[in-house]
Amino acid sequence: MKFGKTLRRIFTGAIIFMIIAVLFFVVSNLFIIENGKKRIVPDQELMHLKADCILILGAGVWDGNRPSPMLADRLNEGIRLYKKDISAKILVSGDHGRKDYDEVNVMKKYLIDAGIPGEDIFMDHAGFSTYESMYRAKEVFEVEKTIVVTQEYHLYRALYICDRLGLEAYGSAAYPYVYPGAKMRTIREWLARDKDILTCFFKVKPTFLGEHINIHGNGNITNDKPL
Repeated sequence: MKFGKTLRRIFTGAIIFMIIAVLFFVVSNLFIIENGKKRIVPDQELMHLKADCILILGAGVWDGNRPSPMLADRLNEGIRLYKKDISAKILVSGDHGRKDYDEVNVMKKYLIDAGIPGEDIFMDHAGFSTYESMYRAKEVFEVEKTIVVTQEYHLYRALYICDRLGLEAYGSAAYPYVYPGAKMRTIREWLARDKDILTCFFKVKPTFLGEHINIHGNGNITNDKPL
């Protein structure tokens, strides 16, 4: 009898835990989405912000030297904003943790090829995650106000992280193309939002910090090879 009661208690506790976990998962995601929507604003509003930079978040590169379609759409949106004088500087942040994989140099070359001066483009070589990109933008590149560029589904989390880190940020969504693997990507993003709620709560330090690089200087200081 005692064993049966104990088993029922364990089962009941497990059910309650699962219900709480599901509620947390759903409510936190909806909160991040609704909160982020308020900060994705049209060009007319972006014009008056006087943002320190346009922050373009990294994504996959193909064949080691060209942006994936998703990344190209982000870069094209950043180019559009820069050429509309939304901000005078661009910060590209992505994964360059290995010699054989380099998002940020591919991004900077793409921007230079579009006619943007290299000195206006800073590279964050250690933007290994959305959270680390935002943390380093504030702490390393001394950004106080930024316009974040990525796809809309990703912007919600990026803007939430900025808010929690004390970085004033607004969003501009890249072209809303439906990329292959969209369903799986959406599931991963829902999980990532919950993860980053905890990451922001504990203010986890990024993999690397390093010396300060002021975003209002010359972006070529971040070059690690000829472009």
